[in-house]
Amino acid sequence: MRTDPTWRAAASVVDPELRVLTIEELGVLREVATEPGSGRVTVTITPTYTGCPAMDVIRADIRATLAAAGHPEVEVVTVYAPAWSTDWISETGRAKLAATGIAPPGPAGSAGPVPLTLTIRCPRCGAVDTEQVSRFGSTACKSLWRCRACREPFDHLRAF
Repeated sequence: MRTDPTWRAAASVVDPELRVLTIEELGVLREVATEPGSGRVTVTITPTYTGCPAMDVIRADIRATLAAAGHPEVEVVTVYAPAWSTDWISETGRAKLAATGIAPPGPAGSAGPVPLTLTIRCPRCGAVDTEQVSRFGSTACKSLWRCRACREPFDHLRAF
């Protein structure tokens, strides 16, 4: 865990689509640099995917949070390489997703064959007898599943 107060302030921004996660836990926050003397802050972020509609809100929330922390001059830089991966989600973030009923993604894997997902563990009861209802859930990065054991529907954050 980083202790720099400027990093901590930027890291506290919540993802607007997955409100249980901060941008640090989601792996979107890459770097926070304070320019000596001027106090100007540059925050580097990587979107979860190129067309993520949440990025404008995240940029605005970073600026507002850092302004409230005494940093009125903030530049938010968006970088696309390396591409964000669900492997960047922290263990704390994965635990928060599961605790709120969203099945966290498995490993994104590496180059090569695309792994086939046959089942997802139900975040509510832990059963693996689940079925996909829709490739897309409440947001484009989630799919909708249903547990045959407890009969509850749940979102699954897809691996990228």
